[in-house]
Amino acid sequence: MMEGSGWLPLWLSISVWDESFWLPHNVSRAQLENSQDPVYPRLKDLYFILPWTWAIYVLRLLFERFIATPFAKFLGVDCRPIQKAQQNVVLEKVFKDITTEPGKTHLNRLAKQLDWDTKKVIQWFKLRRYQDRPSLLTKFCESMWKFTFYLWAFSFSFYYLSKSPWLWNTRECWYNYPFHELSFQIYIHYMMEFAFYGSLIFSQFFDVKRKDFVVMCIHHHVTILLLTIAYVANMTRAGAIVLLLHDAADIVLEIIQHRYPLPRSIRSVFYESWEIIGPYKIWGFINLLLITLLIMHIYWSHLIIRMVFKAFHKGKVSKDDRSDVDSSSEDEDQSEQNAHAKTS
Repeated sequence: MMEGSGWLPLWLSISVWDESFWLPHNVSRAQLENSQDPVYPRLKDLYFILPWTWAIYVLRLLFERFIATPFAKFLGVDCRPIQKAQQNVVLEKVFKDITTEPGKTHLNRLAKQLDWDTKKVIQWFKLRRYQDRPSLLTKFCESMWKFTFYLWAFSFSFYYLSKSPWLWNTRECWYNYPFHELSFQIYIHYMMEFAFYGSLIFSQFFDVKRKDFVVMCIHHHVTILLLTIAYVANMTRAGAIVLLLHDAADIVLEIIQHRYPLPRSIRSVFYESWEIIGPYKIWGFINLLLITLLIMHIYWSHLIIRMVFKAFHKGKVSKDDRSDVDSSSEDEDQSEQNAHAKTS
């Protein structure tokens, strides 16, 4: 039971430059930084995040080109480039400044102005709408990269965590805290996760755009912030469990677009840490971030449940509710793809 009424002001009086913000009472940063045996997380380790991030991004480019693309072709994924509409100043101005789907009267007027057949104008607008969408190959490569990373991260973390008592008894995450040795496996795990989400923060601006772009952007920043807090405050044990469950959910997400909430991890950080080591300033902040992640996972769960409901209702799998396409119906998408095939 959480006792006392002063816990809220305790973590609201935040000063990130104060050691008491990051560590429990009577523990100094020097005790962790200067220890040689055992070794604990050090602030200077964070300097290596940037090179790790660039290395992961280069690895992604190589993976998508030399592994994901050939594999997509092997599976029969449509790898043809998106056909672009022929350049036309008049129609381009209408498309950008007025409407992407002109009505019948407007189409007839444009056809007359260009001395085109009306069907040709309709076809131009269909191709123009279609060319701004990412190709199926682009989507496949992006999802395969994320799926592969999550699968590796989950397998690697489960391999070393399965030998650790704190995976099976989360109270072990807080006994003798923060004096938990930084193993080589945990260091590699954290650096890879830092690098992966760091690369997503800048790559998301030219990755496939979806309706949940803002939510995903917040998710990546919150994840990086949580990783930083867990590493600096040496909550690496609890953080590794959160990452394990998070990556397990993301493996499923890349297959069927689903996420699992993380109640077990939040319970450990929220209740067990309070009970064993007591609250300190970072306690409330890190729990706020975890609850933010949980809310976003509930939001994504709602989207997938709605998609599954539509699939059962229509008797077929509908498109992802996070799709970047809002205005066009599935029938139009199919007709545009047929048009693309015919003119290729």
